[in-house]
Formats: sequence, structure tokens, C-alpha cells
Amino acid sequence: MTAWQVWIDTGGTFTDCLAQRSGGAPRRAKVLSSSALRVQVVAPLAAAAVRLEELPLASGALTGWRLRRLAGEGTAESLPLARWDAGERRLELGAPPATALAAGEVVELASPEEAPVLAARLATATPPDAPLPPLNLRLATTLGTNALLERRGAPVALFVTRGFADLLLIGTQQRPELFTLRIERPPPLFAEVVEVDERLAADGSVLLPIDVERLAAPAAALLARGVTSAAVALLHSFRAEDHERRLAQALSAWGFAHVSASAALAAEQGYLPRTETAVVDAYLAPVLEGYLGRIAAALGEEGRRRLLVMTSAGGLVPRRAFRAKDGLLSGPAGGVVGAAAAGRRSGFERLLTFDMGGTSTDVARVDGDFGYVFEQRIGAARLLAPALAIETVAAGGGSICCFDGSQLRVGPESGGADPGPACYGAGGPLCLTDVNLLLGRLDPRRVQIPLDPAAAEAALTAVQEAIRSRGAPLPAREALLDGFLRIADERMAEAIRQVSVRQGYDPADYALLAFGGAGPQHACSLAELLGIAAVVVPRDAGLLSAAGLGAARLERFAVRQVLRPLAEVEASVAGWLQELAAEARRQVAADGGGEAEVRRTLLELRFAGQETALEVEPESGESLEGAFRRRYRELYGYLPEARPLELVALRVVASARAAGVQREEPAAAYRPRPAGQRRAWLGGEWVAARCFEREDLLPGATFDGPALVAEAHAATVIEPGWRASVDGAGALVLRASRGAG
Repeated sequence: MTAWQVWIDTGGTFTDCLAQRSGGAPRRAKVLSSSALRVQVVAPLAAAAVRLEELPLASGALTGWRLRRLAGEGTAESLPLARWDAGERRLELGAPPATALAAGEVVELASPEEAPVLAARLATATPPDAPLPPLNLRLATTLGTNALLERRGAPVALFVTRGFADLLLIGTQQRPELFTLRIERPPPLFAEVVEVDERLAADGSVLLPIDVERLAAPAAALLARGVTSAAVALLHSFRAEDHERRLAQALSAWGFAHVSASAALAAEQGYLPRTETAVVDAYLAPVLEGYLGRIAAALGEEGRRRLLVMTSAGGLVPRRAFRAKDGLLSGPAGGVVGAAAAGRRSGFERLLTFDMGGTSTDVARVDGDFGYVFEQRIGAARLLAPALAIETVAAGGGSICCFDGSQLRVGPESGGADPGPACYGAGGPLCLTDVNLLLGRLDPRRVQIPLDPAAAEAALTAVQEAIRSRGAPLPAREALLDGFLRIADERMAEAIRQVSVRQGYDPADYALLAFGGAGPQHACSLAELLGIAAVVVPRDAGLLSAAGLGAARLERFAVRQVLRPLAEVEASVAGWLQELAAEARRQVAADGGGEAEVRRTLLELRFAGQETALEVEPESGESLEGAFRRRYRELYGYLPEARPLELVALRVVASARAAGVQREEPAAAYRPRPAGQRRAWLGGEWVAARCFEREDLLPGATFDGPALVAEAHAATVIEPGWRASVDGAGALVLRASRGAG
């Protein structure tokens, strides 16, 4: 049997899935990341049976499933389920509810399996009581990020060189809010600190040998208290790993389930971030390994071997090679990879990617290839791990819109998947999705999750009452809703400026590629704020992070830290790069990627005496110093007086070879017939917007705004003054058309 190719991205609110078998059409699924489906009751059939609206689940026994009645319906009752008959749309409950389920009531059907497994079942039409078919699964997830931010990791024992027990408590001593009088520091991620009698000099030579056996007693005491995850971070171990390696091996032998050694994770200078990296990895490893293990168990023996996981750097690694610290941005990275591939199919190499989902918005800049960062901050933790240069802002469809007593706010708090926006019917607050719904920019009939406009209106009334109770002037209804839209748009535009203007690049030189369930609703407004003339909305915009997994490749980084004056080592650079290239290729081949290619060669340089380095890629015939000075001027607008340069590090990225992306030829233009029209708030006024179905728009279709384009997992808003056309790749390309009618 031909294996399915399945690509799944689990976000904070939704889990997106694309699946395809050789020669077949792609199949799509979208479920709540809480492993649940929301569905509406059509009619009660018996005391313990109801008829549901269309549900994309094959018939079968629902062992372990539960029906949850949403709090917004007046009860939070949870009932076991027995069986689903897809033909009759009949759901049998394992017990009758306390009060009968009513026609029109929205309920949740919660699966006992992880959300990716549920999504794979829907996409492959596998019954809930049958094993999944053979499949090759590529997975991205924000589970690690959420666990870190919500403090849901495992207790960690930190082993450090004696005298550095307070290293992470002291940190950098920076104050993120200078004028805050009451400083509340978050508690450390580690539970215990053990000081180790050992010491290396700055060059890696041994000053005090380590005696591993002396640590057996404190290790046993930790294990007895249930601490089974350890982080090992010894001073200067990036120069010589022997002490860390020996201690890590001993801890594993003594019974620690997870041991993270700092130099093995990031053999780079910086004791503080290297220690933080080891602690975060040890803190999250049990959570992620348990999660991946449960998914692998549902795939069968062959599927387990073929499971690939997306890293924060946009590459794939086998499950056995995946480390927790490398996957904190794996979901957003999948979106950037998918956006780059979609942009190339439509002929756009320079892109600003705009991924607006249910919880947050992620933006990045693509100049033919990706930008990277090698030190990232997630919450209060600073990590040494390669990642795509992605800027995230807490503005998504689930961002809460409120009045805080003095001003209107959008986010950073989110309604998430549960209870979600008010229109989900679970008692949630007014969120950005509600705002778009109330302004007619979202058609509730074209959204897979049932939406309740009355619940959204009630949440808006609650905000109006909050404004009135404070004696503040109450704006008109439309002005209030439009104000929330403008606040969200400005916050997202500022995130895009961070990856463009703040890095020395003009947004006007790029196309805005919008995706995510909510991104295309706000794309035209953002483009106008940023002076961008072209917006691209690719096919499957609501599932593009999952599509990015299909475009991703097996990939590995190899790094060498140098920390030497450039003049002393420049002659050795070519040889070092060859060694790193061979190392990265070997790792890709070992992962099953076959003959790999060197995709990027990155060098970090800085002026002597500076702390911050710049990443450069010399152009053909350009010297290292010339490349550095060019990039320095682009970023800062000037060059300081002549100073010697220091070579900080070399990095090589090797990837499995990929098939080329062919640009599709444009088709002859034609004017499509709208499916109807809808009253919507566009361009600051109520207008009659024409409505189009995305699947009816063939290549060559051209039409003007104001218009709304609906599809299964996203909605596109085309503001007045913009013209839309469908290119040969099936993407909607929007261009400012000033005066077009």
C-alpha cells in the first residue's frame, strides 16, 4: 500500500493538516489543538443519541471520546461517547445527559489521542477505532513554547561549576522595565542546584579535575525526590567537553531519564546563555518526548521510523535527533518555509511573510533565502539555538479586545482554543475574530467552527458597558470596532518594521505574503500602512504552515567557534569551511537525506572589543572584511574608524537536495461572476462587497475591491482601491489600483 504523505502543524489554537497519496488529490483537516472538534446539534434522536451536522469523521466506535457541553450553553457537562454513524450523522452517547441536548447547541467532541493523530484520521478517512494507514508524517508544534511560557516542564537539577550556583538567578542584571518600582522576577526553571568541584581554564586546560563519584550521593537524593531530568553546564566546557561528557554519562547510568549537557547542545562561548539552553532543554525534554512518543505509538513501527520533526531553523530532523531546545519555533518556521515556496511559485523572491493565526502573528523577511538568528529569547529564557529570524507579536484572531480603564487594548491576552472568541459560543470574551464577524468581514456560513454572531454582539455590549461605567466617552459601535482593527493592524505593522526597517530594508521593496486563518483579512490594511504595493495570498493560506512541512528538507548545521583576529586566521577559513561542510553533509546522510548540498555558508564577524557580531555571506569575489563593512553600513548607516576585525564563528548549513520550484505561467484574464454580495465594513464605511468562492476562482480571474473571498480555512478581505487577480500558481495577487472600480 502506498504510504500517505502527511504534514501537520500544531499551533496554540488550531492544528492544521495536509495529506496526499501518490496520484491523489490533497486532503485537508483542521482541528482544535485541544484534540477536539466543534459541531452543532441538528436534532435530538433519543435520550442518548443526537443527529449532528456534517462531521468529517469516519464511522466507528468512539472509545475514550467525550462530548463536552460548552459553558456558554449554561452547563459544562462532559459525557462519554459510544459510536458515530457518518451515513446517518447519528452520534450515540455512552450515557444520557442531565438535560437534553437541544437543536442548534454547539458541543465539543474530544478525542483521547493527540491533536495530530486526530487530524491524520480525518485527512485519511480512518475510523476512530481503526489503526492509521502507513504514512510518512512531518510534524511541527508549538507545544514546547507553550510549556515553557506556561511553566509546565519537568523539575530539573542543574549541575554547575562550584561558585556559580547563582548564575541564572543573577542573569545579565538587566532591568527590562527601568521605571518599575516593584520588580517581580519569574522563578527559575530549575528545582535544585548541585555545585561540582572541577575547573577548566579559558583555553580548556584542566585546572581542577572532576571527581564524578563524589556526585553519586546528591544525585541519588535528587532521584529519590522525583527529579529525573538534569542539566549539566560547566565553565569553559565549550573549549573541552570531557568533564561535561563524563558527568552526563554518569547521571544517565545512575537513573536520570533526561540529561542535557551544555557543550553538546551549543559549543559556544557564553556561560550564561549556554547554561540557560541546557536548563530549558532538560525542562522541556520530558514534555516533548512524551508527546512525540504518543504520536509515534499511533503510527505503527514503520511510521515511527519515518517521523520527521521541524526545527526552529526551518529544517527537518528524525525524531531520534530532535532536541527540545531546537523546536521552540518549529510551527512558525514551517509557515516561513511554506511562504518562501509559495512566493517562488508566484515569481516573488523578496517577501515579508505575515502569518496571523488564532493566538499570535509571526512575521519574517525572505530575500531569496531565510535569515537566521543563533541566539533567541523565549519568555525569560535566552537560548543558543539556530532559528529563522521571526518576529512574533501577540495579535491573532483570538486576541482579547477590551477597555482597560483608560484605553482600548488588543491582546496580549488571548481567548485561545478554550473558551476562544465569544462567537465560539463557549463564554469567551470579545476577540479580534468577533470584531471581523460583527463588521461583516467574516461570513459565519463559510467557517468550519460554528460561529454565533449574537454571542459576539453580547461581548461587544460588555465592552461598551465597561467604557460607560468608567465615565469615558462611548464611541459609536462601528468606530469602536474599527478602533480595535486599527490597533491590531498597527501592532502587526510594527512587527513587520522590526524585520525590515529596523534591519535596514525598505518594506516597499517586498511583497507581503499573507497566510494563516486571519492573515488575509488584514493584509491590505497592513500593506497600506507599510507602503507595500503587492500582497500574495497563496492557495491553502489557512494551512500554509502545514504546507511548509512538505517544502522543508532534512537539514543540519555545523559550527566552529573561532574568536580570533581575522588577520591571523583568514588563510585557514577555507579549510575550516570544508571540514564543516563535510560534517554537516554526513549528519544529513545519517538522517536519511542522501547526498546533501551545502545551502548556506555564514560567518560572524565584529570589530575588536565589541560584543555583538554581524552575520555575513560574502558575494562572489568579495573579501570577508568587505562583506562585513558592507553589511555594517546597511544596518547602521555609517562606518566607524578603521579597527581590526575578529572572526567569531563559522557556520555551514547542509540540506537534502530538493526539486526545483517552477514558476507557473499566467493565464488569460477574465472577470469571474461573484457568488453574491455582503454588507461589510471596508475602507472606513459600510459597503456592498462582492463575495467570491476561492475554489471557483481559476487562474486569470481578475476583479476589484471591495470584495470578500471565502475558503474553507481562511478568508480574504480586498479593500477598496485594490485589484485582485489569480496567477498561474493559483495564488491571489492583490495590487493597489487607486481609482479602480
